[in-house]
Amino acid sequence: MSDLREKALHYHAHPVPGKISVELTKPAESVKDLALAYSPGVAEPVREIAADPANAYRYTGKGNMVAVISNGTAILGLGNLGPLASKPVMEGKALLFKRFAGLDSIDIEVKHNTTEDFINTVANIADTFGGINLEDIKAPECFEIEKALIERCDVPVFHDDQHGTAIVTAAGMLNALEIQGKDIKEAIIVCLGAGAAAIACMELLIKCGAQREHIYMLDRKGVIHTRRDDLNEYKTLFANNTDKRTLQDVIAEADVFVGVSGPDLLSPEDLKLMADKPVVFACSNPDPEISPEVAHGARDDLIMATGRSDYPNQVNNVLCFPFIFRGALDVRATAINDEMKIAAVEAIRSIAKEPVPQEVLVAAEVDTLEFGSEYIIPKPMDPRLLPRIAKAVAQAAIDSGVAQIDMPENYMA
Repeated sequence: MSDLREKALHYHAHPVPGKISVELTKPAESVKDLALAYSPGVAEPVREIAADPANAYRYTGKGNMVAVISNGTAILGLGNLGPLASKPVMEGKALLFKRFAGLDSIDIEVKHNTTEDFINTVANIADTFGGINLEDIKAPECFEIEKALIERCDVPVFHDDQHGTAIVTAAGMLNALEIQGKDIKEAIIVCLGAGAAAIACMELLIKCGAQREHIYMLDRKGVIHTRRDDLNEYKTLFANNTDKRTLQDVIAEADVFVGVSGPDLLSPEDLKLMADKPVVFACSNPDPEISPEVAHGARDDLIMATGRSDYPNQVNNVLCFPFIFRGALDVRATAINDEMKIAAVEAIRSIAKEPVPQEVLVAAEVDTLEFGSEYIIPKPMDPRLLPRIAKAVAQAAIDSGVAQIDMPENYMA
């Protein structure tokens, strides 16, 4: 771990501090160049945008620019360490936008006293960007913040900790259940964790066919049930009318376990209580609720996913968020709605069922990958993710009425 620490610190500090920079897209070598770039030539696009705000997409970088915005209240698994401490993560997100989808991105860390302050700050700068990616904001404030910004902003607002996690989880879950011969409409699901990611994952699974009454969600006090009087409005949506109170109570004969909680909270004994051919998504990072070695030692009939890259079936948000924004921005979507999220789920699912390109095998350092228990979702380096997901999302935006322009003919993201 100390070796990783030193490598990570060196990576972020050298050859220059940070992970992103600004590059010029126009020549700026001569007096004529500068006259066009700034005064007096810049006045012409200013007049055009003042006459029609849509011209900002023609004459500025707005249409290819995403803001990655945080207040640092829920940084990775490290907690509330403040806005400035979140900057390496936000720069990392900007790096991923550029690397995987060619989107320019800038990180913005916001100090604020109230939730309303944060909402006002973001809403007041939103027109600068083609889209806004909210990141590492704690629950339940993140729900209020995202809802308010969606209502106030004319560009898509997306809290990736919620929806990115949910989209990749849903894609992998549907494929895993298919392999196990199970129907999501009948599946009994246990969700350990009741924060932003957990609630978003369960809500999207419901949109994909899961039954709310078949979901048992647990927080630090145990099962979320209808007789508890300490639930916020978001947890109340998952209050089950049940006498079951513990993880052991609800996991007996469950088909699915989703963990978005903490390390080593699912024991081998718990796992053995599950139904035949269970699906286990232990997504706590860096240490899962149960390690794959322990899980496979306890059951030989399960499908297992984690949030880690050193095990099969990594639930990784990078499988979707760059491509969702790419598709959304390419048709100038005003929102990222459920139709677009489900389109992304289906696109990710389908890629995993197809033959894997050789370049992906080389990047993954494996000889073969085939749809099955150890390959239920694509690898992040798969070049098919960008064109397929972006096009599916763009088409869903058009079909659902939130796109402002059509896709170009022969659209390629």
